[in-house]
Amino acid sequence: MKKVGIVMGSDSDLPIIKKATDMLDALGIPFEVHVYSAHRTPEQARDFSVNARANGFGVIIAAAGMAAHLAGAVAANTTLPVIGIPCKGPVFDGMDALLATVQMPTGIPVATVAVNGGANAALLAAQILAVEDKELAAKLDAKRATDAEAVLAKDADIINRLK
Repeated sequence: MKKVGIVMGSDSDLPIIKKATDMLDALGIPFEVHVYSAHRTPEQARDFSVNARANGFGVIIAAAGMAAHLAGAVAANTTLPVIGIPCKGPVFDGMDALLATVQMPTGIPVATVAVNGGANAALLAAQILAVEDKELAAKLDAKRATDAEAVLAKDADIINRLK
Protein backbone atom coordinates (compact mmCIF):
# COMPACT_ATOMS: atom_id res chain seq x y z
CA MET A 1 0.00 0.00 0.00
CA LYS A 2 1.21 3.51 -0.78
CA LYS A 3 2.00 5.76 2.18
CA VAL A 4 0.46 9.12 3.00
CA GLY A 5 2.94 11.92 3.40
CA ILE A 6 1.96 14.54 5.95
CA VAL A 7 3.68 17.88 6.27
CA MET A 8 2.81 20.69 8.63
CA GLY A 9 4.16 24.20 8.57
CA SER A 10 4.64 24.32 12.33
CA ASP A 11 4.48 21.93 15.26
CA SER A 12 1.57 24.05 16.50
CA ASP A 13 -0.47 22.25 13.79
CA LEU A 14 0.07 18.88 15.53
CA PRO A 15 -3.40 18.69 17.18
CA ILE A 16 -4.97 18.94 13.72
CA ILE A 17 -2.51 16.46 12.25
CA LYS A 18 -3.23 14.07 15.14
CA LYS A 19 -6.83 13.80 13.90
CA ALA A 20 -5.46 12.76 10.52
CA THR A 21 -2.95 10.26 11.88
CA ASP A 22 -5.56 8.71 14.18
CA MET A 23 -7.85 8.18 11.18
CA LEU A 24 -5.05 6.75 9.04
CA ASP A 25 -4.08 4.41 11.89
CA ALA A 26 -7.69 3.25 12.21
CA LEU A 27 -7.73 2.41 8.50
CA GLY A 28 -4.32 0.72 8.59
CA ILE A 29 -2.71 3.22 6.22
CA PRO A 30 1.02 3.87 6.65
CA PHE A 31 2.12 7.49 6.90
CA GLU A 32 5.09 9.69 7.60
CA VAL A 33 4.90 13.12 9.28
CA HIS A 34 7.28 16.08 8.94
CA VAL A 35 7.46 19.74 9.89
CA TYR A 36 8.49 21.71 6.79
CA SER A 37 7.81 25.37 6.22
CA ALA A 38 7.20 26.78 2.76
CA HIS A 39 9.06 29.88 3.92
CA ARG A 40 11.63 28.80 6.53
CA THR A 41 12.66 25.41 5.07
CA PRO A 42 11.76 25.68 1.38
CA GLU A 43 14.55 23.34 0.23
CA GLN A 44 13.43 20.54 2.56
CA ALA A 45 9.77 21.00 1.58
CA ARG A 46 10.75 20.89 -2.09
CA ASP A 47 12.98 17.82 -1.68
CA PHE A 48 10.22 15.97 0.15
CA SER A 49 7.73 16.82 -2.60
CA VAL A 50 10.00 16.08 -5.55
CA ASN A 51 10.96 12.69 -4.12
CA ALA A 52 7.59 11.70 -2.65
CA ARG A 53 6.51 9.34 -5.44
CA ALA A 54 9.90 7.57 -5.49
CA ASN A 55 9.71 7.27 -1.69
CA GLY A 56 6.45 5.30 -1.82
CA PHE A 57 3.89 8.01 -1.17
CA GLY A 58 0.56 8.02 -2.99
CA VAL A 59 -0.88 11.26 -1.65
CA ILE A 60 0.31 14.17 0.48
CA ILE A 61 -1.54 16.10 3.19
CA ALA A 62 -0.20 19.59 3.91
CA ALA A 63 -1.40 21.62 6.90
CA ALA A 64 -0.60 25.27 7.45
CA GLY A 65 -2.13 28.39 8.88
CA MET A 66 -2.06 32.10 8.16
CA ALA A 67 -0.36 32.55 4.75
CA ALA A 68 -0.78 28.77 4.28
CA HIS A 69 1.55 28.44 1.30
CA LEU A 70 2.73 24.94 2.20
CA ALA A 71 0.14 22.92 0.25
CA GLY A 72 0.73 25.01 -2.86
CA ALA A 73 4.49 24.78 -2.51
CA VAL A 74 4.23 21.01 -2.18
CA ALA A 75 1.83 20.73 -5.13
CA ALA A 76 4.16 22.83 -7.28
CA ASN A 77 6.82 20.13 -6.89
CA THR A 78 4.85 16.89 -7.37
CA THR A 79 2.06 15.49 -9.49
CA LEU A 80 0.82 13.39 -6.58
CA PRO A 81 -2.55 14.50 -5.18
CA VAL A 82 -2.10 17.13 -2.47
CA ILE A 83 -4.74 17.77 0.19
CA GLY A 84 -4.49 21.06 2.02
CA ILE A 85 -5.68 21.57 5.57
CA PRO A 86 -6.07 25.27 6.32
CA CYS A 87 -5.35 25.78 10.02
CA LYS A 88 -7.06 28.31 12.22
CA GLY A 89 -4.76 31.15 13.17
CA PRO A 90 -4.84 33.94 15.71
CA VAL A 91 -5.91 36.78 13.42
CA PHE A 92 -8.57 35.85 10.86
CA ASP A 93 -9.97 32.68 12.46
CA GLY A 94 -8.62 30.49 9.65
CA MET A 95 -10.19 32.42 6.78
CA ASP A 96 -6.76 33.60 5.60
CA ALA A 97 -5.46 30.02 5.51
CA LEU A 98 -8.61 28.75 3.80
CA LEU A 99 -8.37 31.32 1.02
CA ALA A 100 -4.63 30.79 0.58
CA THR A 101 -5.09 27.02 0.33
CA VAL A 102 -8.09 26.96 -1.97
CA GLN A 103 -7.06 29.72 -4.41
CA MET A 104 -4.44 27.83 -6.39
CA PRO A 105 -3.52 28.82 -9.94
CA THR A 106 -4.63 26.70 -12.88
CA GLY A 107 -2.31 23.75 -13.33
CA ILE A 108 -1.38 23.32 -9.64
CA PRO A 109 -4.48 21.89 -7.94
CA VAL A 110 -4.78 21.40 -4.19
CA ALA A 111 -7.81 19.61 -2.78
CA THR A 112 -8.85 21.59 0.28
CA VAL A 113 -10.78 20.40 3.32
CA ALA A 114 -12.39 22.49 6.04
CA VAL A 115 -10.40 24.65 8.43
CA ASN A 116 -8.78 22.26 10.94
CA GLY A 117 -10.24 19.32 8.96
CA GLY A 118 -7.60 16.72 9.79
CA ALA A 119 -9.92 13.72 9.88
CA ASN A 120 -11.50 14.58 6.53
CA ALA A 121 -8.06 15.08 4.97
CA ALA A 122 -7.15 11.56 6.04
CA LEU A 123 -10.42 10.17 4.72
CA LEU A 124 -9.93 11.92 1.38
CA ALA A 125 -6.38 10.55 1.20
CA ALA A 126 -7.78 7.08 1.93
CA GLN A 127 -10.38 7.45 -0.81
CA ILE A 128 -7.67 8.43 -3.28
CA LEU A 129 -5.57 5.41 -2.35
CA ALA A 130 -8.66 3.15 -2.41
CA VAL A 131 -9.08 3.75 -6.15
CA GLU A 132 -6.43 1.04 -6.62
CA ASP A 133 -6.87 -0.86 -3.33
CA LYS A 134 -10.01 -2.98 -2.93
CA GLU A 135 -9.21 -3.90 0.68
CA LEU A 136 -8.96 -0.24 1.65
CA ALA A 137 -12.17 0.52 -0.27
CA ALA A 138 -13.93 -2.17 1.79
CA LYS A 139 -12.62 -0.58 5.01
CA LEU A 140 -14.01 2.78 3.91
CA ASP A 141 -17.37 1.19 3.07
CA ALA A 142 -17.44 -0.44 6.51
CA LYS A 143 -16.59 2.87 8.20
CA ARG A 144 -19.42 4.62 6.36
CA ALA A 145 -21.84 1.88 7.41
CA THR A 146 -20.71 2.10 11.05
CA ASP A 147 -21.01 5.90 10.98
CA ALA A 148 -24.54 5.62 9.55
CA GLU A 149 -25.52 3.10 12.23
CA ALA A 150 -24.28 5.48 14.94
CA VAL A 151 -26.42 8.32 13.57
CA LEU A 152 -29.48 6.08 13.34
CA ALA A 153 -28.93 4.91 16.93
CA LYS A 154 -28.88 8.57 18.04
CA ASP A 155 -32.06 9.17 16.03
CA ALA A 156 -33.81 6.28 17.79
CA ASP A 157 -32.60 7.54 21.15
CA ILE A 158 -33.96 11.05 20.53
CA ILE A 159 -37.30 9.66 19.34
CA ASN A 160 -37.57 7.53 22.50
CA ARG A 161 -36.63 10.41 24.80
CA LEU A 162 -39.20 12.74 23.29
CA LYS A 163 -42.16 10.33 23.46
